[in-house]
Amino acid sequence: MTGDGPRMTRIGRIVTDQLFILALLALLGRAPALGQADETWRSWNRPVKPFRVVGNIYYVGASDVTSFLITTPQGHILLDGGLAETAPLIKESVRQLGFKLEDVKVLINSHAHSDHAGGLAELKKLTGAQLAASEADAPLLAAGGKDDFSWGDKYTYPPVRADRLLSDGDRVELGGVTMTARLTPGHTKGCTTWTTKVKEDGRELDVLFIGSTTIPGHKLVGNVNYPGIAEDYARSFALLKTLPCDVFLAPHGSFFSLTKKMGQPPKPNPFVDPRAYRRYIQETEKAYLEQLRKERGGR
Repeated sequence: MTGDGPRMTRIGRIVTDQLFILALLALLGRAPALGQADETWRSWNRPVKPFRVVGNIYYVGASDVTSFLITTPQGHILLDGGLAETAPLIKESVRQLGFKLEDVKVLINSHAHSDHAGGLAELKKLTGAQLAASEADAPLLAAGGKDDFSWGDKYTYPPVRADRLLSDGDRVELGGVTMTARLTPGHTKGCTTWTTKVKEDGRELDVLFIGSTTIPGHKLVGNVNYPGIAEDYARSFALLKTLPCDVFLAPHGSFFSLTKKMGQPPKPNPFVDPRAYRRYIQETEKAYLEQLRKERGGR
């Protein structure tokens, strides 16, 4: 997100696309495992050439549903598994980079929706890695997306059980790398933003993998299945504004202009873009406040 297009339209288009797909799938009665039959789902899951993002962080995801490999001398951490159909792409991307999938020791997750958790069960089986997930999202992961507070059983995926339950501020440590879990609920009850530090060209950089602050069809007022959703979003925005960010990454490539940035020259690193993070927070908070105002009757 480096100044491409009108200010509000980028996030608006993202949310609109998500709402369209959810409505379409609901109308057709499709489960997410069949999402590949839809052109938008296919566009999210097209293979891309893996590459180094910054420091020891590599991109191993698809064209829009993202996955990141964080490498260490004692094994690797993998953030997000994409759709169920993304797991083979992730496996191949790790291989293309010269790493071994079986060296992945820890799996972590941004949030328990099918487009980011769908491949975790297969990746856990292939790697034998331990899955660390937020305490609030772990039940949804174990249920394979069933009984979601907004979508019920419509968007299911292969269930996967967490080996470690995380609270806000907990750390995942491996081989000298620390990934810190910051709970930013709203998008899901246990939506997790991950932070870490890397060194590049003699600089220490703050890397932030946001969990997501978009509102894909959620009801904010009078939500009987998630009574505190509006307050959770508000607290998440307040926290996110305090977190340092030099490198902004996210579960959807469209949130941080993945396609544009990966096509740019590596010097200076296009992913070092703190303004993109601030714009994303401003735009998604504006969308949240507008929806909240409308649901409250325009007050």
